[in-house]
Parts: sequence; structure tokens; C-alpha cells
Amino acid sequence: MAVPSSRLLLIALVFLVVSAAVAHTKSQGRSHDGGKHQLETGPVTYDGRSLLINGKRELLFSGSIHYTRSTPEMWPDLLRKAKYGGLNVIQTYVFWNIHEPVKGQYNFSGNYDLVRFIKLVQEHGMYVTLRVGPFIQAEWNHGGLPYWLREVPNLIFRTDNAPYKYYMKKYVTMIVNKLKEAKLFFAQGGPIILAQIENEYDHIQLAYKDMGFSYVRWAARMAVKQNVGVPWIMCKQTDAPDPVINTCNGRHCGDTFSGPNKPYKPALWTENWTAQYRVFGDPASQRPAEDIAFSVARFFSKNGALTNYYMYHGGTNFGRTSAIFTTTRYYDEAPLDEYGLPRDPKWSHLKDLHKALRLSRKPLLWGVPGVQNLGENLEARFYELKNNSKICAAFLANNNSRSEAIVNWRGQDYYLPPHSISILPDCKTVVYNTQTIVSQHNARNIVRSTLANKMRWMESSEPIPSTVQVPITNRTPLELYSLLKDQSDYAWYTTSLELNPRDMSMKESIQPVLRIGSLGHAMLVFVNGEYVGSGHGSHDEKSFVFQKVVSLKAGVNQIALLAMTVGLPDSGAYMEHRYAGPKEIEVLGLNTGTIDLSRNGWGHQVGLNGEKIQVFTEEGSKRVQWGEINEPKKALTWYKTYFDAPEGNDPVAIKMSGMGKGMMWVNGESIGRHWMSFLSPLGQPTQSEYHIPRSFIKPTQNLLIVLEEEPAKPNSIEIMIVNRDTICSFITEYHPPNVKSWARENSLFRPVLDVVRTSAELKCPNYKKVVEVEFASFGDPVGSCGSYTLGKCDSPVSKEVVEQHCLNKTSCIVPIDRKLYFKNNDDCPDIKKTLAIQVNCA
Repeated sequence: MAVPSSRLLLIALVFLVVSAAVAHTKSQGRSHDGGKHQLETGPVTYDGRSLLINGKRELLFSGSIHYTRSTPEMWPDLLRKAKYGGLNVIQTYVFWNIHEPVKGQYNFSGNYDLVRFIKLVQEHGMYVTLRVGPFIQAEWNHGGLPYWLREVPNLIFRTDNAPYKYYMKKYVTMIVNKLKEAKLFFAQGGPIILAQIENEYDHIQLAYKDMGFSYVRWAARMAVKQNVGVPWIMCKQTDAPDPVINTCNGRHCGDTFSGPNKPYKPALWTENWTAQYRVFGDPASQRPAEDIAFSVARFFSKNGALTNYYMYHGGTNFGRTSAIFTTTRYYDEAPLDEYGLPRDPKWSHLKDLHKALRLSRKPLLWGVPGVQNLGENLEARFYELKNNSKICAAFLANNNSRSEAIVNWRGQDYYLPPHSISILPDCKTVVYNTQTIVSQHNARNIVRSTLANKMRWMESSEPIPSTVQVPITNRTPLELYSLLKDQSDYAWYTTSLELNPRDMSMKESIQPVLRIGSLGHAMLVFVNGEYVGSGHGSHDEKSFVFQKVVSLKAGVNQIALLAMTVGLPDSGAYMEHRYAGPKEIEVLGLNTGTIDLSRNGWGHQVGLNGEKIQVFTEEGSKRVQWGEINEPKKALTWYKTYFDAPEGNDPVAIKMSGMGKGMMWVNGESIGRHWMSFLSPLGQPTQSEYHIPRSFIKPTQNLLIVLEEEPAKPNSIEIMIVNRDTICSFITEYHPPNVKSWARENSLFRPVLDVVRTSAELKCPNYKKVVEVEFASFGDPVGSCGSYTLGKCDSPVSKEVVEQHCLNKTSCIVPIDRKLYFKNNDDCPDIKKTLAIQVNCA
């Protein structure tokens, strides 16, 4: 029987994958040359268990760090902390709209230097997953797609559309060739071991019907033909065509992932969300370290091979790069916070998890899996080598979120807290439990700088145009996205309304009202040059209606609307058909009835005068008149001051107290949008402090420019210093000892200490020392780091014991031993004791 050529191709691809899985290529290992890690060279393939890097299976712990959301000066420190946190892979998107902002014009400089970033990852001894996209979402402006793509005739995003496929292929090829030239793919000696095409297309595929299915097949073929020598992946794409691997995104892929769509593909988790990104108007939220650890342990217990923390460091959406209504701060609750400081216990608890899983590496990758039911919501998952039962690892799970349990497994009892997994790298010894944190905690301190706040503010008002300066050009208001073309957040709309005395109501109870229906996102309204008010939508509902009493006069009235975007959409089908801006404008309350101004004739101007002359730069600031700040507060005002560098080397932030909405620049560098007046349901701004990278700051005379849209004054703005010098421990007598108490050498699992016991371990950041023990209690204390309180039972010598072990030291270990804390009499011998410690480092 004749076999179709397409089927022959599929058989050949399967044969290649299976052959690579059973092939054994001699590992060249890693060498240390000139202070740089040289990663192995050779093919990257896969089998049903894991990626095969030079023929060797690997457990991969990955973290997302986006080069665009930090500065090159921050990259080495971020990567060092990621490596020290147990990661061996860094994942990043590639951002089309910053690399090709204008068709055919490319930018790879500064914090957009993709090649430099990937080389730094390699220097730190880690691999790279490159998410080429080119659509990326990522809460990034326009999902990474350049605006000019919208204006290509007949182009439809992300479907089987010839113009879109042409530009997509051209861009992907450009990126791939650039990285090939730098020899950054693994087969060339570089660190890139995985590449991703498209992004979460399953969400919208059905909207495009058959064209969506054919687009997926085309994208996969196009990617594979790039011949990069590493596997391609598609996240959240259940029908990813061979040889592309389908991967999972979500919080609990160990339970929600249906698995690879072919048995010879490994289970990969491309996004394990470490928090929830914020949009303006959101309240605070977080994802506990315990839940992340549980999800990762569960995934690896069920044949998982790679997990990626999205994000490991979120960073900052500088300038206008954030997506629609997204805050300037991005994933601040990640293991490394916005400033690059380890957020403990999230960072340290996950570090311990990676150590525990590495101790289990050999049985996980080469053992035979098994499952044993231990009771309702209780189970053991284990891996054993066929020819050596001593090479064994187990995961004991309590899937009940409310009740603790004691399980008996292989003749031994084990205590399992609610919603927890214990890891036993030898199927006997608990070295880690996802719910019991033995690593340290910390609290972030944001303190006022003593050197940087000697500021003298000046102001300059942005001119409010009329139809004289911005004459009428169109009968109706133009659509905002297509008017701005993503060159600015701001566009003026002007019109005029001539009234005679008979149009005006003579009754005080009847006054004219200006009503404006807008498709979003925000707007300032001026009548006859005077500020009337503002309105805005939200992330979930972009459109809004502005209506307010206005003062009109007999004669010509000038109406000026400053319409604004707050980032472009970053998700959903048919993104090229999203719209914004004022749509319906009318005046109510006149004797002549309601007047519809929607077709009154409108003038349009893109951008503000201050933007055009770059008033936020030293040179541009000399092009306007600055004066002392006077009463009353004005809308749409530029504010200027200078400040000296804050003391020390800790990260720097600006606290925008008293301000409304606008943008900020330091020495000409945009640090993003601020929005203090959009309050969360808790009555607080979603973000109050905004990161100023140290690399933006000079020793003295730093130019700070604030564009404030609303009536506000900058007198309460403060320059702050950020640290995590408050460190803590909260540990019980029944916590397992720290996972670093064990090692596996030549397949032998053993303790590395003569006596393995539970203790509290503290380490100050940046070689600082413990200068004060702020809290210590051995008994039943409660609370969290920064807010511990005494319970009903407490050792009177708790603080003395901690001071003896920790004071004036960079790091310390405090034993948990009742004899040490209760030398004479324990008033509460029957309770499980907890040791809570809080110290300050300096």
C-alpha cells in the first residue's frame, strides 16, 4: 500500500525523536574557563521523561526574568540570585515592538540588548528558554506586537492571514539569525535549549475557525524550519503539531495539565504564576510560598521535567511599555521583588525545594513510577530503579486543605500538615515539606532618604488649546488608537460651541451639563481653558461616561478634551479591531434642548507640548518658563526639581504622595506612569512607590520631572530607600531540619552533619550584621515577619538566647531545644513549641 508523503515525514520525525531518546552521547560536562561557565555543546532532544541535553536527562528549574523590565546594571545581580536560588534555566520573551518600533528599523541597545542578556545568563552557568512569540501578551503594550502592524492593509493578527504571516516570519527569522550569529543556540555552544512560537493560542483559536487551526500548523512548520537545533514549544496549545511540544501554564499544572499530546514528549510547565499581576484599581494580593512549593512538588511527583516561575523577577514597566491599565510595577510578589531583593520566604523556600528535588534526581529521571493510596486525600508517589531499590525517592501528599494527617508508609509513620507534600529522596527521610518553612523570612522596609529630599519644586503649565491652535479637521472625533499610533498617551480633541443669550437657562436650578461617552481609557475636560474634571474606565470596563455641570457663556465656547490611553490591549482575538476615545458628546440643560456635538467638527493634536520639546530632559527643560508653585492647584502641569543621590547602595523609589495621575522622569529616563487617584476597594492606591534604578542616578543634581494631569502639588513627594534588613524565623519543634543537612554522592544519600536537627537559621543581606533582636519568643507566638506578638506561653530567656547566638554576626544558627529555653520550669509542657525571631541588620 502506498504511504502518503506527509505520513512518511511524520514517521521520520517520530523515529528521530525516539532514536535521540535512547542514544547515549558522552557528556562533555562543564568547564570553568576565564571565570565563565562553558555549557555543553551538542543536540537538545527529548523523550517522554525529560529534555535530553547532550543525551542526558535533566530536571530543570526555570525562572522568568525579562531583560526589558530591568536595567543592564541590574542583570548580573538578578542572575546571581536566580542561580543561588537553585535555578538552572532563565526564561524570557522577545519583545517585537521594542526591537522594531518602526517597520524595518531595529533597536537592540540598552536594556533591549537581548544578545548581551543571554550571554550573561550563560556566564552565570544557566540555560535559556527563548519565547520568540512574536505575540507574547505578558501584560506588555499591545502584547508585543508593533503598532505599525495594525496599519498594514488587510492584515489580521494571529491567523492564517498572508500579510500577518509574512511579517511574523520575517521577524522570527531576523531574531533567530541574530542569535545564530552570536552563537547562542545550544548546538553552537550557547545556552538556549528551548524556543517558543506563538503564546496561549488555544484561548482564541476557535474565534478564527479553520483559519486558526491552519495557522497553528503553519507557525509550527515555520519555526521548525528555522533549524535552531533545539526543540520548539507551544504553551497552552493542546494540538501543538509534531515535533513541537505542548506545555502548561497555570497555578497547579500537576493537576490541571492534561499532559503532553504524544507519549514521547515530556511534561513541561512554562508558566507557574508566582503572584497575580496588578492593574490600576486592584487591591493587594499574593500567592503563598507554600502553595507554589506544593504545586511544583506535585508536578515533579507526576513525571514533570521542567517548571518555570512566572515571574521570578517581575521588574518595572518603564516608560509606556505596560499593557492596558497595568501598573508600572510588575509581579512585585515574585521571589525577587521589583527592586531585585529576595522576597523571603518565597525565594528561600523554593531554593530549598530545588535542593530536595535535586537530591531525588536519579530516581526521578530513571526510576519506575508508582502510586499508593494511603487514605482519603492521602497518597504516596514514588520512583525506584528496577535494578537497585535503594535508589528511590518518594512524595507523601496530603491533599486535604484543612486537616493534618499521620500516614504509615513502608512501616514508618510520617506527619503531614494540611495541603502539603513531604519529599523523601531515599524513600525514608523527610528532607522537605512544602507547608513547613524552615528557611528565613524577611520584611521590606521603605524609608525616607536623608540626603535626597532637599528638593525645591518649580512648575510650568501645559497650554490648553482651542480651535485656534488646533483647528477643526474632521466632522467627528477620530478614533484614539489610530490617531495616536502609540506615539503618546495623549491626544487633544477641540471644538467650539456658539450660544446666544436665549440658549441659556435663566433658572439657577437648571445648568448646562457636558456629557461625553468614551470608549476609554481616560480623559481630562476643559471648557474655555478652565479645567472641568476627569473620567476614566478600568481594565475590565474600558468605556465610561463623563458628565459634569459646566460654565458656558453667550458667544463662542471652546471645548478641549485631552483623551488618553493607558497602554494598548494585550490579549484576545481580533486585537486590530479594538477602539478607544470620545465617541458621543452632547450638552444638556440648554433652552434649545440637548445639543449633539458628536458631528460638530473636531480638531485633533497628538501629544503634549512638553513631550514634543522633551521638557523632561535637561536641554528640553530650558525651553519653557518655570515658576514658583502657587495656589490654587492646577490640572495638567509639569513639575521640576533636583535631588542628590540617596545614601548607601540600596534600591531607590519615589513615593508619589499627594499626586493624581501622570508620568515621571529622572535625568530624562522615564520610570513609568503613576496613578495615585485610582483607589482600590481598600481605599488605597494600587501602587504608591515607583522604582528609580540606581543607574539612572548621578551623585548630585538629578533632574526629576513629573507630569501631573490632575490638580495636585508635589510637596509631599519623597525619595525613599528600599531594603529587606528585617529578617525573621518562625519554626516549630516538628519542622524537618534544613534540606542542606543532606547530600547525595555517587548514588549514596547521607547526612552531611554529625547531628541533624531542626534549628532557626538567619543570614543578613549584603554582608550586614545583626544589630538588634527586635522580637524573640519560644512558646506559642503568632503573627508574621514584622508583626509578631507573644502568645500565652513564652520562655523568659528567649531574647537572651537569640542575642547570644546572633548579635553582631552576619549569620547565625539558633537551636530549638527546650532545655535551652526552660532551664527550671516549663509552664506549658504539653504544647508544641514555636520559635519566632525578628532581627534587624545594618
